[in-house]
Amino acid sequence: MYLISACLCGLNCKYNGSNNYNEKVKALYDKGNCIAVCPENLGSLPTPREPHEIINGEGKDVLAGTAQIISKDGTDNTSKFIDGANKTLEIAKLLNVDTAILQARSPSCGWGQIYDGSFDNNLRNGNGITAELLSQHGIKILTEEEIKNLLV
Repeated sequence: MYLISACLCGLNCKYNGSNNYNEKVKALYDKGNCIAVCPENLGSLPTPREPHEIINGEGKDVLAGTAQIISKDGTDNTSKFIDGANKTLEIAKLLNVDTAILQARSPSCGWGQIYDGSFDNNLRNGNGITAELLSQHGIKILTEEEIKNLLV
């Protein structure tokens, strides 16, 4: 069972009200055995919304309480991101998800690299909060950029 970032399937839940449609991810979703979620919407963040980045760390630091997820206008929405990550994990456990395909670089779903908190499109090594939490619970994480090796 796959858990997939809903924006990759064409759902308009991206921060700016659009999506990150990926044809290969959508084809996998259409075959079944997948669930599409948006952790940020699950955490009660609206669409559209201000862009957010992790300040002073990465997902594991947010989970440890030593980093925050702040919007470009300065609003601290850390608790909403944590709530969305926890709800995503609940869904994953309920459905016995073993792999998640998540949107790269996102403060929720990023895996391996995320934006650095400057809102200048600079990247740093690290994971988003949802990707980190799922990984800590044994779920394999891939980004949409890594699925080219999956059979669809």
